[in-house]
Amino acid sequence: MASTSAPFADGSGPERGGAATAVQSGQGRLADLAALLSFAALAFWVTARLWLHPGHQVRANRTDQALFEWMLAHGARVLTDFDYPFFSDRMNVPDGVNLVANTSVLAVSLPLTPITLAFGPRAAFVVFLTLALLATALAWYLVLSRYLVGSRGAAWIGALFCAFAPNMISHANGHPNIVSQFLVPLIVWRTLELRRHGRWLRNGVFLGLLIVAQGFINLEILLMTAVGLGVVVAVLAVGRRTVRADARPFLAGLGVAAAVSVLLLGYPIYVQLFGPGAYQGLSTLIRGYRTDLAAFFAYAQESVAGDPAVSTRLTPNDTEENAFFGWPLVILVATLVWWLRRDLRVIALAVTGALFALLSLGRSIQFNGEETGIWAPWALLEDLPLLHSVVPTRWTLAVTPVIGVLLAIACARSAELARRYPAARNGIRFATVTVLAMALLPIAPTPLPTSPIPATPEFVSSGAWRTYADGDRSVVTLPLADATYAEPLRWSAQTGLDLRLARGYFLAPDTRADAPEPGVGVFSGPPRPTSTHFSAIWRNREQPPLDRTQLVADLRYWQAGAVVLAPHRRAEQMRERMTTLLGAEPVWTGGLWVWDVRDLTG
Repeated sequence: MASTSAPFADGSGPERGGAATAVQSGQGRLADLAALLSFAALAFWVTARLWLHPGHQVRANRTDQALFEWMLAHGARVLTDFDYPFFSDRMNVPDGVNLVANTSVLAVSLPLTPITLAFGPRAAFVVFLTLALLATALAWYLVLSRYLVGSRGAAWIGALFCAFAPNMISHANGHPNIVSQFLVPLIVWRTLELRRHGRWLRNGVFLGLLIVAQGFINLEILLMTAVGLGVVVAVLAVGRRTVRADARPFLAGLGVAAAVSVLLLGYPIYVQLFGPGAYQGLSTLIRGYRTDLAAFFAYAQESVAGDPAVSTRLTPNDTEENAFFGWPLVILVATLVWWLRRDLRVIALAVTGALFALLSLGRSIQFNGEETGIWAPWALLEDLPLLHSVVPTRWTLAVTPVIGVLLAIACARSAELARRYPAARNGIRFATVTVLAMALLPIAPTPLPTSPIPATPEFVSSGAWRTYADGDRSVVTLPLADATYAEPLRWSAQTGLDLRLARGYFLAPDTRADAPEPGVGVFSGPPRPTSTHFSAIWRNREQPPLDRTQLVADLRYWQAGAVVLAPHRRAEQMRERMTTLLGAEPVWTGGLWVWDVRDLTG
């Protein structure tokens, strides 16, 4: 007999006869509208300063915002100029950049092209970030209310947490690709629906298309989703005979989804792994980013109860506050797991969440900023293919939807108890609201802090640069664009990527002969003498030697038409140094110091 119940339901959700009627009721539609409005209000609350101050950017991660503005411009260029989507020569001239290996977010940048062209890449970034939060909350609400728990109120609580948890707000500081998790609940839903008899082909194709779309947003989140679903399904299969009975349609649908995914993602992933600019995993330093055990009990900077001093001690940077759930929520989660321990769904969630939390600890456990020397399981996994490109602390991101679904299940159970025991209804509701307030209000998000964006020089905005670097030539900035100075990417984005940059902010393989880890991804690619010299000036460090011969060789390598210098904290020192090396004074034009080097580079 065909299965008709969802594997993640317990009989109190949408499978009841009355629930289907409730979904169509006017009261239900009003609840859905209220949920949508609340999600929109919170999304605009978090991004409010970006909307109110059009000349501002996220303060905590300015370089990544500039990078994603460049990626949005690339997506628009794919549609307007038919550029190759997976590789670009508009940055890092002449080598170019492997965009599949650098999160090109094509699934978002292509649809946002009208906004990018009409209002600019910065406006498109703000829309991207705001809609990512809103859409993630709405998707979780719909899947939770219609499929996983069936209660709108419980689904609202779970969706709020899934979209606006502290680690989501932390990554909203310049990582809209990570915040864009609106396809994750849909993938969860369609994976669990694979067990439906007679629909394996349709369900498999639908799931495969969702996987492909998520692959063009963020492969890291897709990997975590796949691992989490694998654990949940395995636990359910062990504990429920009905789930095992549906193995045939499930596996058939899964095979179809895999085939669709390979067919549509196979070539892009081949380019990522083996194409020009492909790298083999991340450096040991980046793979050493881990979750401090004490962070689970602390509060993030962008939370109501946050303390920047604590965050600085427990995280590698401001955008990697991946735990920071706060001690009240940690206690609540442990209590809920114990209370609902007879519910197999809760056991599956608990196992999955514990696994992700454990993996996020990295090679060894750190507590309160101090190394404990205690070995952690990630040490056995970090060098495996695919996993060597994962930043371990980000496994904690997958704990957030686990907690969100658990909260929804617990709220639905509480509501059921209130209906079952009318005499205790008020007490149950009061206790539920009080406990949730104690756990969730301290981690409520605050608006993202912002800072002014330096004005784009008139030399760029007026198109004057084309005299020097039109066609195949590039512009060399001082310092050269990299992970600490990405403003030139924003200039390029505002020209529709017509302005080509020497170097940039991206990941590329370390091809140096003396590389400590040959082939691993390094930011901005292997350095050259000129980039290293001016980067040292930018960082106020001792500069390695640089002579005119080396400079000219680098300028020729980069096919430079002009060297430009914007006003900044090291501008005078860089101007004097470049003038000495070239033996020529620059011209101040359009807000930049400009050296015409076309005669030197040929």
